[in-house]
Amino acid sequence: MIQKKEPKKIPKHVGIIMDGNRRWAKERNLPRREGHAKGYAKLKIVPDWFFSRGVEVVSVYAFSVENWDRERDEINFLMKLVKRGLTDEFDNFYQRGYRLLFSGRINELPGDLPELCYATAIKTKDNNRGILNICLNYGGRAELVDAFKKMIAKKVTIDQVHEGMIRKYLYHEEIGDPDIIVRTSGEQRLSGFQLWQAAYSELLFIKKFWPDFEKTDTDFILQLDDGKINPKITKLWSNLPTNNRRIRLEVVYLKL
Repeated sequence: MIQKKEPKKIPKHVGIIMDGNRRWAKERNLPRREGHAKGYAKLKIVPDWFFSRGVEVVSVYAFSVENWDRERDEINFLMKLVKRGLTDEFDNFYQRGYRLLFSGRINELPGDLPELCYATAIKTKDNNRGILNICLNYGGRAELVDAFKKMIAKKVTIDQVHEGMIRKYLYHEEIGDPDIIVRTSGEQRLSGFQLWQAAYSELLFIKKFWPDFEKTDTDFILQLDDGKINPKITKLWSNLPTNNRRIRLEVVYLKL
């Protein structure tokens, strides 16, 4: 008797910590802004790789509350990239059918960026290709502080406080928790990304920098979350093609 194959499990929500833009530039003796520009170009195409495979939500860590400590010129360039994406290149995201959400302290962004973020979220609210949740001026601790402040303002009583109530006051509780969180660059920490939501997320740390992320990495990530590789801590070595050459890629996969 031929057994039917079980349908492949595809994660609903993938989180990505896009790390390594500056080190990518440094390795090539390029200014930091070149690394950020390359990372931004990658962001414009990567969500499609996941959405085309059935993923419904992609959350990306674009700018943290701690990133304001960087040099002023670098911050200004990053904010210009954000504005470019929301103005000159908005049609690129809209025509792809993305619904854009923004998680973080958006009101504290400089200039007219807060208004642009809110307007973009409204304009794309009916798109259904996939949800791109951009974590901007974001921190996991900051999100919890903001949630508690909202609860106090709404006069939530002690007896009313439970996990479901706290979740209700997070930035976007409706998109659910990430099934898997991926960090590029080799760093093995969350750096405040989705701290509440990551309680049961699987964690994947890839050595390559964000600008070097490829479509084959998407396939690898979804294969891991399919449960084909399931030890708690596994070191994997994989040969993946990059620019017509083969490189050795170290991956640490945590299934908790």
